[in-house]
Amino acid sequence: MLESKTSTGCGAESGLISIDQALSLILEKTQRLAVESIALNTALNRYLADDIFSEIQLPLFSQSAVDGYALNSVDNIDSHTHFSLIGEIRAGQNAELTLQAGQAVRIFTGAPIPKGTTTVARQEIVQIINNECIEITEILTAHVDIRDEGEEVTVGQLLAEKGQRLSIGAIALLSMAGVQRVSVYQYPKVAVVITGDEVAKSIEDFQSGKIFDANGPLIQAWFQQQNQSIDIFHIEDNAQTVKSLLHDLSQKYDFILTTGGVSVGDYDFIRPVALDLGFQQIFWKVKQKPGKPMLFAELKREDLSFCYLLGLPGNPAAVYVGMQIYMQTVLNVLQGHAYFPNSFKAELTHSLKVDARERILRMRVGFDQATLKVGSLSKQQSHMLSNLMQANCLVRIPAGKSLNEGDVVQGFLIT
Repeated sequence: MLESKTSTGCGAESGLISIDQALSLILEKTQRLAVESIALNTALNRYLADDIFSEIQLPLFSQSAVDGYALNSVDNIDSHTHFSLIGEIRAGQNAELTLQAGQAVRIFTGAPIPKGTTTVARQEIVQIINNECIEITEILTAHVDIRDEGEEVTVGQLLAEKGQRLSIGAIALLSMAGVQRVSVYQYPKVAVVITGDEVAKSIEDFQSGKIFDANGPLIQAWFQQQNQSIDIFHIEDNAQTVKSLLHDLSQKYDFILTTGGVSVGDYDFIRPVALDLGFQQIFWKVKQKPGKPMLFAELKREDLSFCYLLGLPGNPAAVYVGMQIYMQTVLNVLQGHAYFPNSFKAELTHSLKVDARERILRMRVGFDQATLKVGSLSKQQSHMLSNLMQANCLVRIPAGKSLNEGDVVQGFLIT
């Protein structure tokens, strides 16, 4: 059993908003980006800006579902019934002939059904007598193994909805329906600013008291998984340097993501500099652990477009939580998908003590006798990342409430 220590420290201060309030403000304040038309085969994970209706029916024509023989029979077919073989139709060919009663044609999967066909016999139940005659070896009923014209999709049918993410399956369906281009919301142009004088560039630096940067590679890998490129900037903790960089980025990018420098320390310059540059604070400080000193702000530019800034604490675990929950929400909203991240509910496998802040713990989720269950991992401190090798979800633990084994909690899947 894994228990957290009871805490009533800085999380108990007044003025903090909840995770749900922070997410609601993101949904409310963030403006979606412009629309662009792109080739369907480049649209994986993009969000549709318009509904898509089918201009064709699927299947386009009635076709065979198997390799076999198209038959014309007035009644159900008994075993040992013979048919005259009058030709062959392959996929991609026109079915120009018409079957009369007692006639058959060799046919292949996806080939158009000729007129007069009442059923199809798969080749496994057909005995070839000679080049002109076949025998059916099993009882066969009408309309077997025929894919009917328009049985899956009709003309004018809604195929995909505005705001829907284009998954692999969606792209496959739209391709089959002849869609070649789609209108989607633009990807935001994202700048990432890693702040801090303590980042090491070599083993020698590391030995002199600095640390290696995990946030830059973490964030870059996260965006790669989103199929999106970003620009990363490393910057020292200097007010004028921070101001110069943020001013430049705010005019060129749709979104600025920062790590570190967002609290109230002597060298935390992100918030005061951003406000001085004209950013309007939407929220600052969330009642959560890790990641309390989080800033979300917007800048309305002269052309009436917006630049958004999400300032995350510098601790790697807080950055990871911020990316999975808050950055994902912002990225979705900018692309017209105004919903919270997908979540699940599962039973705890152990008890957890009370904490003043809502905690987001790295856990493992899995089924135990058909019940979805989650269990905490050790080393949950905000500077630690080693348990991410085992974690497959983040779980919300409510503030001010102790939990027992079997209690139901909300989680977010991670990969």
